[in-house]
Amino acid sequence: MIAIIDYDAGNLKSVEKALKFLGEESIVTRDRKEILSADKVILPGVGAFGEAMDHLKKFELDQVIQEAVHRQRPLLGICLGLQLLFEGSEENGGVEGLHILDGQIVKIPDAPGLKIPHIGWNSLHLQNQGRLFEGVPEGTFVYFVHSFYLKAKEESIVRASSDYGVAIHASVEQDSVFACQFHPEKSSSMGLKILRNFAGIGEV
Repeated sequence: MIAIIDYDAGNLKSVEKALKFLGEESIVTRDRKEILSADKVILPGVGAFGEAMDHLKKFELDQVIQEAVHRQRPLLGICLGLQLLFEGSEENGGVEGLHILDGQIVKIPDAPGLKIPHIGWNSLHLQNQGRLFEGVPEGTFVYFVHSFYLKAKEESIVRASSDYGVAIHASVEQDSVFACQFHPEKSSSMGLKILRNFAGIGEV
């Protein structure tokens, strides 16, 4: 069973639908017991960082996520869900994140011909043998929607990067924690492959 954390941040149904297509059992929930009894946990999300952190705290899901990580449940953050796992974001004037991983979320810099938010398909450069990317070719295109991006403190946790006027840390992995800035559930067959790889990961 995969628990999809519901904190009123959107994008839940598309993740649930993709898992159903893969034949994976999932539940959309904010119930502590359901999340902690699940085999794996997904933290999806679209929207503003500050509001998302407020919602996590309101439902006490920040504590549940920390406990799931402590118990080494495989956890996958998607888009805003990736950003929330880090120390903080420049968005909303600066907001603290969950401090599960080390790094900062910063605004994509303005550049001639570059549209922000970054919406669309970009290719991935794979590195450091990420378990999410087994069987995924170098240069695979995936779907992004974001105005802020991750600068991880340590390059060693980065498993995929992309370029959009700046080097974007597009996916990370550390112990039982995985995250993608892009949307695997909206990234065609290779995105589904990434989700299937996550579903197949055993506990660390």
